[in-house]
Amino acid sequence: MPVTVTPYIPQTITVHTGPASQWAENVTVSFPDYIKNVASSEIYPTWPEAALRANILAQVSFALNRVYTEYYPSRGYDFDITGSTMNDQKFIKGRSTFENVDKLVDELFTTYIRRTGFVEPLSARFCNGTTVTCDGLSQWGSEKMAREGSSTMDILRHYYGNNIELVSNTPIKDIAYSYPGYPLQNGSSGNYVTVLQVMLNRIAKNYPAIPRIYPVDGIFGAQTDASVKQFQSIFNLTPDGIVGQATWYKLVFLYVGVTNLSELISEGQPFTQVQGPAAGITLREGSTGIAVSALQYFISIIGQFSSTIPGLQIDGIFGPKTREAVEAAQTRFGLAVTGVVDRDTWQRLYDEYLGISRTALAGANLPTSSQEIQNAVTAGQFPGYSLTY
Repeated sequence: MPVTVTPYIPQTITVHTGPASQWAENVTVSFPDYIKNVASSEIYPTWPEAALRANILAQVSFALNRVYTEYYPSRGYDFDITGSTMNDQKFIKGRSTFENVDKLVDELFTTYIRRTGFVEPLSARFCNGTTVTCDGLSQWGSEKMAREGSSTMDILRHYYGNNIELVSNTPIKDIAYSYPGYPLQNGSSGNYVTVLQVMLNRIAKNYPAIPRIYPVDGIFGAQTDASVKQFQSIFNLTPDGIVGQATWYKLVFLYVGVTNLSELISEGQPFTQVQGPAAGITLREGSTGIAVSALQYFISIIGQFSSTIPGLQIDGIFGPKTREAVEAAQTRFGLAVTGVVDRDTWQRLYDEYLGISRTALAGANLPTSSQEIQNAVTAGQFPGYSLTY
């Protein structure tokens, strides 16, 4: 979830031994013992090693995604994952495990799959590929590929795409749930407030009645208070503007839902969002450089969907035409019409661009994360080298 910037391996994981909505025993085991149990329950120890490795890495990644997104705690449950294959992966309390599987798990349990440029462990779904098929890895398909000579990465890329990578030597620590442990309210400040504001702004894209917060500054003031109260009203929580545990985890639940972080096809949690001018720096007429190119790029896309915003040549020079386009955008978005791009204007333009890229132009594969935009730069989509100051 958004508080945890870097995923970790939990020392232990609590497994609900039945479907989430039904009573069953909760069992807490060490994470490697959990994966050994799952692997021994899901696959056959006689399979080629490449297939065993691919399946174990998928099982590790899926479980870590459940922990990272707080999938079950955000729904009010007191466990991290279930042992039911309806939603998770098979876990059988007390079962014996296979020696060769155990050795592979001991080697691999701190390694997981992620999409390039994204933080969260991939929700690496899988199925047996015979009686049940899915969009993820086919277990028997992976066995066949391994018998035919495919490597572990060949198998994983075949089922999850080429834009994946392995993260190794992940740190191990106790599970740290995201709720700060105390309520946030008007007057609070700090990193948790920043996370709160980020979640509210992202959820507001799907629920536009929630007021957006500009700038995201880690200070719980009047804007954040109004946004929290509206969120609470919409989702039948007490609209008191106080972010206690119930409001916090409803935010986590909605944030994970709208970004699809717990799905195989995810919006993704990028390491950094596209950055505009650094704090205290603005773009105005006379500015030059890659940030101006990015600004012009965003406006050129937005202009295709608004007759009031003129198109721009992407040249990295903030001239009169760029100023006019900025003023038109500020008028459209209800911002102060200054022709100057501060943090508020940059964020509004970027948010609008992001919405277009993921809806009207979803099939065009426009860059959205910092890494993707840097790739677009390299490919000549617009000039420059880096969008991060």
